[in-house]
Amino acid sequence: MSAIDLGRFRLRVVSDGRFKLDGGAMFGVVPKKLWQQHKSADPENRIDMGTNCLLIESGRDLVLVDTGLGDKQDARYEEIFAYEPGAQRLPDSIRAAGFEPGDVTHVVLSHLHFDHCGWNTRLDAAGNPVATFPNARYFLSRGEVEHARQPNERDRSSYFRWNWEPLIEAGQVELFDDSCEVVPGVRAEKAPGHNADMCVVTVVDGEERAIFLADLVPTQAHAPIGWLMGYDLYPLQSLESKRSWLPRLAEEGWLCVFEHDADLPLGRIVSEKPGRFAARPISL
Repeated sequence: MSAIDLGRFRLRVVSDGRFKLDGGAMFGVVPKKLWQQHKSADPENRIDMGTNCLLIESGRDLVLVDTGLGDKQDARYEEIFAYEPGAQRLPDSIRAAGFEPGDVTHVVLSHLHFDHCGWNTRLDAAGNPVATFPNARYFLSRGEVEHARQPNERDRSSYFRWNWEPLIEAGQVELFDDSCEVVPGVRAEKAPGHNADMCVVTVVDGEERAIFLADLVPTQAHAPIGWLMGYDLYPLQSLESKRSWLPRLAEEGWLCVFEHDADLPLGRIVSEKPGRFAARPISL
């Protein structure tokens, strides 16, 4: 994908390939008759999911937001989630953008579910997980790390300690609470609902603004405030987070990155009428 100039920043969407999740789970209580107007399901009721990560150039800094699925899972796991065969994976997507993994200076994670942090680490020749981005500082929510270490029965299958513990042991992690400035103009801000400590990531230079929405608005089809995922642990908090962010995004014309939209990773939120929002795709 072509680069986007945003003030002093240059943004690129980099992918780790597609996978699939159940469409009903992705849209919660929204009837299939409605959501299938936006997303096609396969015979097993699964829809395509993107792994749209964000690469941000800022002077000497190269910031990566989220790290996709990774390659540490076994064939059975990849079959369950229908990893896209032959897809370009995140390290090669970064190389296609003109960089090497060693060029990344900062990695910021929206949260630690398997599909958002899989390339935090890779397996070395001895089978040990080591940093995929050896020269980067990794920014993780303190509350999310605490929960990931003791997850509940509902989300235990989404967490794998090899995605963060080796980095903490290596001293490469910066923990933050409700928000942090990763580099000047790039911030992680808590937006709870999907889980207690998920973050969105903002990029701001004057009047130029972009936001990586993570699982707050995972696809463009999820722009309506009431269109929530069944995966959200705290759906009423998801509603409040969307009520807080969407009017601002629409009024100020923010560029939006939709992490899981397999076809339309970029767009803008628009207000169709008071309290009703939609997404409009943009192309490069």
